[in-house]
Amino acid sequence: MSEDLSMKCGLEIHVQVDTNSKLFCQCPTNYKDVEPNTNICPVCIGHPGAKPMPPNKKAIDMAIMVAKMLGCEMVIDKDIYFQRKHYNYPDLPSGYQKTSVPIGEHGTFLGVGITEVHLEEDPGQYKPDLGTVDYNRSGTPLIEIVTDPDMKSPEEAREFLRQLLRLFRYIGNLRGEGTMRADTNISIKYNGIQGNRVEVKNVNSIRGVYKVLKYELIRQKNVLRRGGEIKLETRAFMESQMITKGMRSKETADDYRYIPDPDLQPIVLSNDWVEKVEAQMPETPMNKEKRFVEQYGIKEDDAKVLVSDLELADVFEKVVAELGNDKDGISLAVTWIRNELKRVLVYNKIEFFETNLKPEHMVELINSIKDKTISQKIGKTIIEQMVEHKGEKTPKELISEMGLTVIEDTSELEKACEEAIKNSEKAIEDYKSGNQRALNSVVGQVMKLTRGRAEPGTVVEILKKKIDG
Repeated sequence: MSEDLSMKCGLEIHVQVDTNSKLFCQCPTNYKDVEPNTNICPVCIGHPGAKPMPPNKKAIDMAIMVAKMLGCEMVIDKDIYFQRKHYNYPDLPSGYQKTSVPIGEHGTFLGVGITEVHLEEDPGQYKPDLGTVDYNRSGTPLIEIVTDPDMKSPEEAREFLRQLLRLFRYIGNLRGEGTMRADTNISIKYNGIQGNRVEVKNVNSIRGVYKVLKYELIRQKNVLRRGGEIKLETRAFMESQMITKGMRSKETADDYRYIPDPDLQPIVLSNDWVEKVEAQMPETPMNKEKRFVEQYGIKEDDAKVLVSDLELADVFEKVVAELGNDKDGISLAVTWIRNELKRVLVYNKIEFFETNLKPEHMVELINSIKDKTISQKIGKTIIEQMVEHKGEKTPKELISEMGLTVIEDTSELEKACEEAIKNSEKAIEDYKSGNQRALNSVVGQVMKLTRGRAEPGTVVEILKKKIDG
């Protein structure tokens, strides 16, 4: 009997805004860099009678920008008030969390509906295994993005989050990787039986969300297959075991006892305010990818790789402009930035900004290859060294130090070719028998003898003359 299985997934994504001070007080937000419970004041640790400051304007601006880039309709000329969301947990000193009503609604991103975007304060950090709480993080501004249940597979949810994090990098002033958390909501339908929605709280990585959905898909299917019922519940993700575990029955809005916060005046967005934020919005990665294909005539796959890293995309455009913005310049920039530089970045597991390389470094390297100061093989070595030295040495300095300039002395090249021919009898026989590719191994021998300093085209010419007579 064939299975009829489908799933629906929605996400509640929390991302910190990179502000100097917290949402409702002037305490710093660098909670990872200081001793526990030092970046605190009566406001952010919920002392009775402590009154919050008006919300941090930069946090509001960033929430507007996120909402606009996700295609939301902005809530204009209406009271956007903060509510008290009540629940008892050690990381919440006041017993409630300040969270706003929507700032933007009814958006879409990659075909997934965006229910709303709003602001709230981050709670503290509770460690149940140690029984300790650090309130340094308490009050840090959070933007929450709530999606519609439009994702139909773990793979779709994983790609959605990857692209959302890329968007965060383009926007800037958001602490994406390492601080993003997602509540994962999933329900399945199995052989005509619809299960209840299950929420898995505070999953802190894209990999975690993917694993949660894969696990829940199987767990819920097995429950329904055995005739059981899926509980409407909240579960925790046990990352060390890659499973979920029941915590409590699912809360409703009534359980949180929402009330408007009497200590905070509502925010009222005007068209002028939103337009000023819009004027500062960067080009989205999706639009940049499309523009690269149209403007530079490069392949979609190349454009996708280049725009995956904002700094890498910027360097590509600056290098193309320096090389002449023609077909040859674009082709060289793609080869040495999208292919070679990206290869080295991936191998070293770093982003471009961590290398301290500048566009002029790449221009200097590419020009050295163009004018045949170095071979392409040496170019690959130099780019590895550029990344290793974190931009402290220019390509010319590295070439000089390592003695890697192309050999221009013909007699030296001929000597290397003769030695390679002598050591490659089988390859020479195959070449003379009509196998043109057999010559490649002889060229490789010459490159090895010259430490990659020979220009391959010149080597081929000399070898053919000597072999063909």
